Formats: sequence, structure tokens, C-alpha cells
Amino acid sequence: MRSIKRIGVLTGGGDCPGLNAVIRAVTKNAIIQHDIEVVGFIDGFKGLVENNYRELTLASVSGIGHTGGTILGTTNRDNPFHYLDPSGNGEYRDCSDQSIENISKLGLDGLVVIGGDGSLSIAYEFHQKGLPIIGVPKTIDNDLSATDVTFGFHTAVNTASDALDKLHTTAESHHRVMILEVMGRYAGWIALHAGISGGADVILIPEIPYNIDAIIAKIRHRYEQGKKFSIIVVAEGARPEGGEMVIQKLVPTSHDPIRLGGIGQEVSKDLEEKTGVETRVTVLGHLQRGGSPIPYDRILGTRYGVAAVDNFIRRKFGTMVSLRGSDITEVPLHDAIKDIRKVPPEGDMVHAAKALGINFGD
Repeated sequence: MRSIKRIGVLTGGGDCPGLNAVIRAVTKNAIIQHDIEVVGFIDGFKGLVENNYRELTLASVSGIGHTGGTILGTTNRDNPFHYLDPSGNGEYRDCSDQSIENISKLGLDGLVVIGGDGSLSIAYEFHQKGLPIIGVPKTIDNDLSATDVTFGFHTAVNTASDALDKLHTTAESHHRVMILEVMGRYAGWIALHAGISGGADVILIPEIPYNIDAIIAKIRHRYEQGKKFSIIVVAEGARPEGGEMVIQKLVPTSHDPIRLGGIGQEVSKDLEEKTGVETRVTVLGHLQRGGSPIPYDRILGTRYGVAAVDNFIRRKFGTMVSLRGSDITEVPLHDAIKDIRKVPPEGDMVHAAKALGINFGD
């Protein structure tokens, strides 16, 4: 059996705190422990199609573990199996064979793909075409069902919690309702964790459709208790009972074309119209993706990167490294992309929040 001498790595989808920690760990483990060369593709799968890459060395990954973003760049709009023709004719073509040919010309023995469900779905397609693939789970949304935690999530929660701490003081000073809209796509993990840690009065998540009258009742109850302000955390995918999620825009060139956003303004408008209470909205947006990862995410990203290379050595191709309990293990890529991990409405976290008097609009 041929020994593994050279591997590639890329980051796909939205950026995330901890990506550089993974790249660093992949490179250092490969070089130091296994004498394997590492190539990093620039801007995700786009670099794979266009053969745009850089050699990764111990020097090139030195001191990057604590930095945000990704030194390789990323994109969520380039799918080699449905690639926009660079000639500008607006047509799409399958460039997967071209990508595999590029990998072959570079003498790579396989590829580490760091990404969320979209990027890992592409990785699975390459695996089905015979390319040795190891996946690393990446998303601040924490919505991959085959791992307990994704790196970047806790940093995003930390950012949202810090924002809530600041909103509390101005809300109390001006007797206002403050709404913080956070990311999460179709799952409410960021909103739930940040809302509990940041002392929110109302948390709105996709898994529990809300009734505006229930929110109003909560705000009025607080007012009757002498609390003339309220804090609401709303996940971007939250929706009213019988209603739909608010779509900010569609990006047809992306493998995940729907961009959510705007639900905070909808809630604010409804509250002001029905109560007359002054309401302000803060959309945290890409602040949640940026900045240095907290230590937890640096460590988790490092463990994932080391495990990805170890799985290459063990030839456990077509798998994604995964955190289960306190251990790093692996799961088949097919299982990793099968389901979205959502907040259980009857689960312990929601129960704990409701025990504190937090309202979910239900």
C-alpha cells in the first residue's frame, strides 16, 4: 500500500473563529509527526478548480492559532460540481474531474475539507468519485448533527453575550425594549446560549414559532413589576406562528442560496404598533464570525486538525472527525450531512431557560 506523502487542505463556506487553529494543527501534525507535505487551496473549492494553492510549512502556520478568519481564504459560492463558467457567459459546468486532475498533478494523496454541511456535501460527492477525503466540522451555528460541538460556536456565543451585556445598560437607562438579532440559520443554538448567559427576557428561535401577544404579555408583566425595559434575543431563522422566516436575499451562485435576516425589525415593528413602547434593534451580523477564537475553540480546532491527519494515516477516508462527549472520533460523511441539529423544544436548555422566567413567545 502506497504511503501518504502529500495532502491538501481547504476551508469552505463562511469564515469562523478557529479555522486557522485547524490549518495549523493539520500542517504541524502532518510535517512533524508523519513527514507529510501539505498544500493549502486558496479560497476554498474555487482554488481547487483553478489550481490556486500555496505550500504550507511550519513557518507559514507559525503564530496563527489565535487569529480569526482563515489564511487560505474561503468562499460559499463555488461548487466544483456546479461551477460558474469564468468566461462570463452565465453558464454552469461540472468541474469536478478538472479538480481531481489538479489534485493528481500536485501529487496529493487526498484532501482535508473544513466546512459546514454545504462544504461537506461537496466533499462527500468527491468521496463518491474516489477521492480520499477527511472532513472537519465548521460552523458557528452548531447545527451539524453528527458532532456535539462545532468550533467557532462558543466564540460566536461569547460575542453575542458581550453585546447583550452592553445592551442591558442602555435599555435600562432609556426604558426601551432592545432586540438583538443573531445568526444561526435554521437552528437557535446561538440565540439560546447567548440569551441565557446574557440575561435575556425573551428568546425567539426557529424551533418554537412565536406569538407576538405572548411577548407583549411578558413585557407588560415586567413593566408591572417596575422593570421598564426588556431584552429580546431573536435568531435570524425565527418565525411567527403560521408565518415564514424572513429572507434578506437570495444568492443563486451559492450552494446555500437563502440568506436570512430582518426578523428583528419585524418583531420591533409589531411591538411598537401594539404597545407604543420604544424599541431598538441591533443586528450582530458578521461580528459573530470575526475576531480571535476563545481558548475553547482554539483547542477544539486543534484537536480536530490533529485527528484529521491521524485519520489519513489510518486511511479512514470518507469520514468527518467528530466530538462525542470528551473524545474525538469519526463518523461517515454521509451521516454528517444527513440532518440539521436543532434545539429540542422540550430539551434541558429550554427547560432551564423557562425555569428562569425566560419567554419563548409560546
